[in-house]
Amino acid sequence: MARKLVECVPNFSEGRDMAVIDKIIDEIKKVKGVKLLDVDPGYDTNRTVVTFVGEPAPVKEAAFRAVKKSHELIDMSKHSGAHPRFGACDVCPLVPVSGITMEETVEHARELGKRLGEELNFPVFFYENAALIEERTNLAVVRKGEYEALESRLKDTRWTPDAGPAEFNAKTGATAVSARQFLVAYNINLNTVNPKKANYIAFRLREQGYAKREGGKIVKDENGKNVMFPGLFTHCKAIGWYVDDFKRAQISINLTDYTITNMHQVFDAASEIATKRGLRVTGSEIVGVVPKQSLVTAGRHYLEKQDMSIAQSDDELIKIAEFSLGLNDIVPFKKEEKVIEYMICDGSSMLTNSVTGFSDLLASDAPAPGGGSVAALTASLAAALTSMVTNLTYNKKGYKEHNEKMNKVGWLAQQHRAELLRLIDEDTNAFNIMQSAGRELKAAKKDGDNAAITQAKEGVAEANRNATLVPLRIAEVTAALLDGIDFIAKYGNVHAVSDAGVAALLVEAGVKSAALNVNINLPSLSDSDAFKPEAIDRLKKAVDALSKAKEIVSLVESKL
Repeated sequence: MARKLVECVPNFSEGRDMAVIDKIIDEIKKVKGVKLLDVDPGYDTNRTVVTFVGEPAPVKEAAFRAVKKSHELIDMSKHSGAHPRFGACDVCPLVPVSGITMEETVEHARELGKRLGEELNFPVFFYENAALIEERTNLAVVRKGEYEALESRLKDTRWTPDAGPAEFNAKTGATAVSARQFLVAYNINLNTVNPKKANYIAFRLREQGYAKREGGKIVKDENGKNVMFPGLFTHCKAIGWYVDDFKRAQISINLTDYTITNMHQVFDAASEIATKRGLRVTGSEIVGVVPKQSLVTAGRHYLEKQDMSIAQSDDELIKIAEFSLGLNDIVPFKKEEKVIEYMICDGSSMLTNSVTGFSDLLASDAPAPGGGSVAALTASLAAALTSMVTNLTYNKKGYKEHNEKMNKVGWLAQQHRAELLRLIDEDTNAFNIMQSAGRELKAAKKDGDNAAITQAKEGVAEANRNATLVPLRIAEVTAALLDGIDFIAKYGNVHAVSDAGVAALLVEAGVKSAALNVNINLPSLSDSDAFKPEAIDRLKKAVDALSKAKEIVSLVESKL
């Protein structure tokens, strides 16, 4: 139930006429639910890279509108620039940010590409993870010969587009659509002005590696190519350079899949290599923006190295990463300007309220937030208590034998807590959507528009399903806390055993409260809806799990 966020990074073949660029960007800004992060025009490349983020549906809509506008304003037959290109919108990749898998992102990319090709009537190719043909995985292969070769290539049946007609459109060219991992641009700072020393480290980090030398000369193989030693990390590109603004050398790094090679890994390795060479890593900097998870993972890594509990909030883990990676070395690090999830926060979430503010809103005549949001809040407190007990137990005398399991329980409790906090807003949003869908159906009936009535009924059914699903998920996540609470009641710090009991009681309240909200919405679901019996079965499992809550409370009482 985590909010699904994707980033879109279309590249438009115009980097000199800002009036054209602004009109394309305006199309993106018109779409509700999309946050524009960056616009980077290049005069020499005659190309503008645009970055925006949001949930998949509005992002795809914004991308479609922007590409459509680029077709109106850009004439590829008159285009020239230093960067390879073959279309008005040259490439349009989707990137998973949070709450969404690569497989799901691929499906969204293909849906976008299909719509572009069919509705705008021009050739679209899928590349990288979205590729339907293995040969098209590599963008350079798809775009070979660029715009100038496109007309002849489209006559070759091997290069039939994945979407749209196999017809050359001189004005629009073609677009390549993909799904790829987030690229993290990251620099490591050194206490030297010598770029060769930075290059030495960079070559040992990067996947490409470095050339073998004998007697100072590069060793060649039988084909005359350099014999290479592999670098330490896959999905890592790196080079050393001198930055005049900072008066020091840096290792400039692109991490093409941070889920495999992340910032903390290259930072630690660079520090070790630098020390052996008489150098010192002084810190690092993030270029552009990163997903929250990349910093959370780094923070967790450094806590584990310190043999500290990892049962911390995301904010705390980001702070640990900030200190450990030296992200303030050159310029101040501000997560609100560097972490995507913080950048798109519009302040409308109830989580920005104080306890008093939330209680005041709850006590008002507003129909939402209501019982579902309160159930999620209650359960989040149970998760917080679970995490607290693990932190009070981890690495303490007499409890160290349980360190590994205690850490896992605390970490999982933090993940559940984060989801339950999100579900506070989700429950209120689900209610508001259901109300809106009902109003649309009423208006359609009043107008007597049968097509609109049918569409509105489908909207109501989907809204009712979602209004049932959210409290169901609250019940399931809440019930999932019980195994961890049982463990801390048995093996946690005895001085905090009462907190384990309170957590169990809150779980019971949370599950039962969420169940009431599921049951009040179930009658709105059609008996023919396959989700209805599934929801009933899932809810029963969550409620049945509460027998463990009673056992935990009895255990706690016996220890008091």
